Amino acid sequence: MLVRLSLLLASMMVVASSELRDARVASPAGGLLVVANQKEHTLVVVDPENRRELAKISVGVNGHEVIVSQDGRFAYVPIYGNAGVGRPGTDGSTIDVIDLQARKLAATIDLGKPLRPHRAEFGPDGLLYVTAELANAVGVIDPSTRKLVAEIPTGEPQSHMLVLSLDGHRGYTANVSAGSVSVLDLVKRNLLATIPVAKSVQRISISPDGLRIFTHDQGAPRIAVIATATNKITNWIELPDVAYASAPTPDGRWLLAVSLGANRLHVVDLRTLKVVRSLEVPERSSEILIRPGGEIAYVSGTGAGKIAVLDLRSWIMQPPIDLTPGVDGLAWVPASH
Repeated sequence: MLVRLSLLLASMMVVASSELRDARVASPAGGLLVVANQKEHTLVVVDPENRRELAKISVGVNGHEVIVSQDGRFAYVPIYGNAGVGRPGTDGSTIDVIDLQARKLAATIDLGKPLRPHRAEFGPDGLLYVTAELANAVGVIDPSTRKLVAEIPTGEPQSHMLVLSLDGHRGYTANVSAGSVSVLDLVKRNLLATIPVAKSVQRISISPDGLRIFTHDQGAPRIAVIATATNKITNWIELPDVAYASAPTPDGRWLLAVSLGANRLHVVDLRTLKVVRSLEVPERSSEILIRPGGEIAYVSGTGAGKIAVLDLRSWIMQPPIDLTPGVDGLAWVPASH
């Protein structure tokens, strides 16, 4: 009897241990949020439904941005360095690869030289495109070999952020101190055009239909609207304060624009190009991620260490996700992964 009881208890402990491991690896029903924390040098895995941190993985100094592979298995964190754009400091030359199932560092891609890699995007071709500021270029990485296979020149310094067209034929970079946008042919891997915008710009976004690019004047409260058919500025969106980043909703109806200094999120009607509402967001909010389905927007408050959660159906702010100061880049892992 005593032996049977011991075996039963041992069996229950094995099952419990297995379930605990599965709970650590499995994604919540709605998916996962992954957050790059540039002050802690970590990638944070978050259950957004329950607003709790699931894992924290150390990465290099400093990782600002993160992108997730198309199969949801790996997160890629470009290691920029310990300074701001255009300021003296270390010059990153690597990209850290995190296994999101094992929740640990899987590999480090060596780019071979100091580049200050920053924003990465996956193209439909399966290749990873990453801005390389010190090379005035966008690097092209084959994730299967984890090697840099090409560089596409941007023709301008401080190519900091990047968006790709839906078909993967074009790339667009925001060049901070040059105050311009570079248009890249990703197939032929060359520079097509440079569009002057302002004295200085920050960040860039693209409409879901690929017809418009948005970038943000850092000297005036306005957003440039660029037509991708002509590579020319067609309109300006006037704002209450200077915008740092933006993101259009998947239906193409709204543009969310965040102000780093004013701690405000402005909602622009893309039919009229007018601000229709403004909401308070955490201190020094720097990036916007709209969840697949278009019902929720997340806004990273780098200074406050909070992720704002906005219900896009009601336009009501939900309780924030409390993390730690330094939260910056955001990416989404669907529930199926």
